[in-house]
Amino acid sequence: MTRYLIAGAAGMLGRDLQKALAGHDVTALARADLDVTDRDAVLAAVEGHDVVLNASAYTKVDDAETHEDEAYAINALGTENLAIAAARNGARFVTVSTDYVFDGHATSPYAEDTPRDPINAYGRTKAAGEELALAAHPSGAFVVRTAWLYGADGPNFAKTMVKLAGSHETVSVVDDQLGQPTWTGDLAARIVELVGSDAPAGIYHGTNSGQATWFEFARAVFAEAGLDPERVTPTDSSTFVRPAARPSYSVLGHDAWAAAGLAPLRPWREALSDATRAGLFA
Repeated sequence: MTRYLIAGAAGMLGRDLQKALAGHDVTALARADLDVTDRDAVLAAVEGHDVVLNASAYTKVDDAETHEDEAYAINALGTENLAIAAARNGARFVTVSTDYVFDGHATSPYAEDTPRDPINAYGRTKAAGEELALAAHPSGAFVVRTAWLYGADGPNFAKTMVKLAGSHETVSVVDDQLGQPTWTGDLAARIVELVGSDAPAGIYHGTNSGQATWFEFARAVFAEAGLDPERVTPTDSSTFVRPAARPSYSVLGHDAWAAAGLAPLRPWREALSDATRAGLFA
């Protein structure tokens, strides 16, 4: 039987990976169980496993601007440690990356082989993690870039919108950033499918299909939660200035799936409906 190890198992994606692997032999390690920056600990933990899934990450995008070394230790060096350990064990390795490895200046979906050009510290650390993982385990490392994640088991934009609806008559949301809302349930299932297939190692874009602005996403969330979408009003990014620059365009292309004989993830609006029925706002 295939033995799976999940690093970062207590996070939103980590929990959905556990659900996607129900019935399998899984070692689920939260941050408290495994410090990915400790190479010796990682080597010991990975021993005997066939697949290593890295859902651990430093995700505080704004804090990374002033704590880039800490973010780098987890997102880059921690990822490299897991990749090295997987390579030594002949295991397949998946690390989850981000649209933030790109500058956001494109006008058409980013291809998997588009050169990395991050515009903030978080993006730099994730880009470094990609490069280190692919170098450490070229024949067995899969980089799955995702974006705009939401799910039942963690804080996220969709849940925040519903919470704000309880205390605000209207909610202003930026309408000048374009991306792909992605349900962690869909992403987790696809990652499990990927490592169980004959797909070649390399970079894949794990986002739900289609595109939306944050404003459009928020209105869809309101609709799914039984709230009036007209309560969501549009604004622009200048009203929400934050320490870390955000890409204005985060739409990712999905050509690698077709090349591997797999379909891209389904449309984001369909996924949101299923996520709601699965208890997103419960």
